[in-house]
Parts: sequence; structure tokens; C-alpha cells
Amino acid sequence: MKIKALKRLICGLSAFVLCFALLSFKSQASTKTDTVVNKGFKLKTVVIDPGHGGDHEGTGRRFSHGASGAYSHERDVTLAIAFKLQKAIEKDLSGIKVVLTRSTDEDVDWQKRADIANQNKGDVFISLHCNALPDKYIRERVGTKHHKPVYKTISVPDHSGRGVLMLVYSFKRQKEAENAVKNTQIEEEAQDDPTFDPNDPVNAILISEYKRKFRQKSINLANLINNELVDVDGRRSGGVIEESILVLCHTAMPAVLVETGFIDNPQDEDYLNSQKGQDEIVASIVRALQKYKDQVEQVAQQ
Repeated sequence: MKIKALKRLICGLSAFVLCFALLSFKSQASTKTDTVVNKGFKLKTVVIDPGHGGDHEGTGRRFSHGASGAYSHERDVTLAIAFKLQKAIEKDLSGIKVVLTRSTDEDVDWQKRADIANQNKGDVFISLHCNALPDKYIRERVGTKHHKPVYKTISVPDHSGRGVLMLVYSFKRQKEAENAVKNTQIEEEAQDDPTFDPNDPVNAILISEYKRKFRQKSINLANLINNELVDVDGRRSGGVIEESILVLCHTAMPAVLVETGFIDNPQDEDYLNSQKGQDEIVASIVRALQKYKDQVEQVAQQ
């Protein structure tokens, strides 16, 4: 009986020591992540990504020209809005640097766009696009056979889409998001800290915390932009949804893809190509960025 009691005592003491060690590790990890991830943040660099692009003759490169309307192309509209947005941010949000992932008609590979954002240490990534609906299929009567109607299924353009849509990266691509954070944020910490240990298990927690914060801020920024476009400009909206988009999850920062309108809808196409429409879209994004900046910088000071 005494031996059994002694064994129970030893097991109890071992469990207590293990729990204490785990709690101590968790406390140290929490302190480090809070210090690193929430340290005095200032919004300094905004990366603007004009979606798609054209091909330069003779290059032989594949390119993604994007959607088209009756008379305009997505790649041209997104670049025009991006130039205006760059000027507006630099004018209205003092001290913020704006980086464009492309400034010519030539398309840029999706991974290169993410690399440009990460290399420039962007604090926010906004990708500009125009939406479009695929053709719809209908059954059309084409004749009769044996006194019975004959039908044929045909595809016809669907111009019913209207309004804006905000996209953030989906949890389906978590591993890619983790790699982006590891290759950008964690390597930056290693350069700044001579005592940095790449094998420290706290780094796994740090990567998870960065990813969580970036996703949280992506959704917040997407909602801010969406609210401005809807409440101020009176645009229709499909809201904020998750999509497995490479360029979003490969950027180690809060990232939002803004579908500015349906270019294959006649009314939306006219709006997207008008000075009034482009100016309203730009103004809404700038107002949202100002609110986002105020929020994140206030939290960092607390």
C-alpha cells in the first residue's frame, strides 16, 4: 500500500511540474507574440495591384487579359483606377508610400505581384478587378420531328451582374499563407534580432498569430471598403466572401481583392469607364483606408 501511495505521489508531482512548464512556455510565447505582432504599428506602405494585363508582341509570355465588356477591357480599367488611387492616397494620406505591381499594359505573373508586395514590406495589399458572369445556358426550340418539338441547348451572354464584391483569402490555402508569413515577417525578425533561433517553437506560434491578425485585418478592411461603396456611393454589393486566390494568400499582409463592378453589364461598364465612377471608387477606398489606419494605429498605441 505504501508503494502504491508513493507512486501516486510521484505521478502527481510529475503532472504538476509538466503543467507548470507548459503554462510557463505559453506565457513566454504569448508575451513574445504580443510584443512582436502588436508593436507600435504605423501604416506606411500600401500596395495597389491593377488586375490582369496585356501581352507585349513578340515576348511569347502567357498573360491574363481579364474580362471584357462591349467596348472596354478589365486590364485597362483597373490600371486607370490604380493610377488615380495612387495619387489620391499620396495626397490625402500623408506619409504613406504607394507601390504599384504594374504601371504598364503588360501583365505581371500572380506570384511576382505577391513578391513585389512582400519585397516592399507592404502593410496593406489591395487588388483591383472587374467582375463578369459566365455565359448562361438555355434550351431553344429549333424545329419539330415526328410532330414533336426539338430543342437545342445554347449558351448566351449573361449581363445581369451588377455591383461590387470583396474577396479575402480562404482557409483552404492556409499553408501557403503560413509560408508567406514565414518567408517575410519571420525572416525580418531574424535579421533584426542577433539572438534569433529558427528552431524556437515559439516561432510556430508567432506565424499562427501573424496569420490570424492578417486575416482579421483583411476582413475588417474589406468591410470598410464595402461599406463606403454601398453607403456613400449607393452601389449594389455581394458582400465579403472567401476565395482561394493565390495572390491574396501569398502576400504576407492584410489583403483584399476589390471587384469594382461587372464590366459585362452595360450600366456598370459605363460607370467603370466614366470619370465620375472611377473618382467615386477611388474616394471610397481612400476613406476606408483612413478609417483602417486610424483603427490599427490606435490599437498599436494601447
